[in-house]
Amino acid sequence: MLRFTSLIMLWGVTALACAAPDADLRIQGSNTIGANLGPALVAAMLAEHGLRDIHRVAAAPPNEHTIIGTDAQGREVRVDVAAHGSGTGFAALKAGQADVVASSRPIKDRELVELERLGDLKSQAAEHVIAIDGLAIILHPHNPLTALSTEQLAQVFSGQIKTWEALGGSGGGIHLYARDDQSGTWETFKELVLTRGAHVLSPTAQRFESSEQLSDAVSQDPQAIGFIGLPYVRAAKAVAIVDGESQPMLPLDSLIASEDYPLSRRLFFYLPPGASNPWAKALIAFTQSAKGQAVVAHNGFVAQSVVAGHVAAGPHMPADYRKLTQQAQRLSVNFRFEEGSASLDNKARQDMLRVVDYLRAHAKLDKQVTLVGFGDVKDDPERAQLLSKLRAMAVRRELLKSGVILREIRGYGAQMPVAANTEDEGRLKNRRVEVWVY
Repeated sequence: MLRFTSLIMLWGVTALACAAPDADLRIQGSNTIGANLGPALVAAMLAEHGLRDIHRVAAAPPNEHTIIGTDAQGREVRVDVAAHGSGTGFAALKAGQADVVASSRPIKDRELVELERLGDLKSQAAEHVIAIDGLAIILHPHNPLTALSTEQLAQVFSGQIKTWEALGGSGGGIHLYARDDQSGTWETFKELVLTRGAHVLSPTAQRFESSEQLSDAVSQDPQAIGFIGLPYVRAAKAVAIVDGESQPMLPLDSLIASEDYPLSRRLFFYLPPGASNPWAKALIAFTQSAKGQAVVAHNGFVAQSVVAGHVAAGPHMPADYRKLTQQAQRLSVNFRFEEGSASLDNKARQDMLRVVDYLRAHAKLDKQVTLVGFGDVKDDPERAQLLSKLRAMAVRRELLKSGVILREIRGYGAQMPVAANTEDEGRLKNRRVEVWVY
């Protein structure tokens, strides 16, 4: 009898599992995105499309959510979000188990090849920057250190520097906290900090799948150091970062929005260009809208909305650049370029639309804009200056298509670097064009 009852119960559970509705949209990937931002964007998108009774249901596995809403016909729309790391998203897309990949790093070349049957996932139609984030280097709130270089970080997290005294601090041995191997946050830290000098993470590091748990652990350990996405600093203390000859930079919204902060990074949605899922397309469109970017900001990330702000003059600036800071305001986006190309990258193409909308809304289309180009170090400083000005001219050509008449174009060559020029990643960041408005 007991066995018969057990069989009946097993049949009931199986029947319920089979009866569970298929998701209308499946998002897999980054924990940084999927923990809160992804579900919040989904809920706001569903509300924008008129759905009601929108609610979130936590799934049985950790870091998974289901968002459910009801449409005008009374039908439930279900969106599943699984947040186990950026790499798991691309694997799920390959296996046909995801519609959209949430990633806190760019797609890797290997993944691009593995998924080429789905189309070019690096194309403008497939790769969508949804927000800007900064990797914060966090310490216990009572740690007196205020700044670290990327070189020091590499030596610390590889175990070459083992004590706080070696960094000019106090407290004895350093305790390392890091995200897990599936995390895009880990991939970004590895790429921006460890890989440069062929460093590997020390085996003594404690690893976490959850951003929140890592941050809380650091804030409770006086000897701790960790890295985390900007919204997860919580009770810990963030320090300023120096990369190469850059100025020390805290993970401030203004420096992250322009991607000048050395450990800034882009957060992505990847949608195969030939995808037909209407909810996936609706999510991408909503995320790029002003309302979508407001959700981004509300969840602690840096939105791509264009704003103008004053820049404080500094002694590291050329004299005429200091004068520019007194006369004009800088917009919150920098235009950057595809690797080895004079073409704007996917984010820059989207930012072009935002900048034009800003200029039009603020009546600055006619001779109210100065473009300032920068580049990386060349053997010939004059060539570096010329290339930096040519990049600004490439942006001018795109602005002219929308009726923007510039006031001036400047090129400063390799001056005022924001990253080290020793690696491709740093050189790409230094090749930038700023937008200033009067």
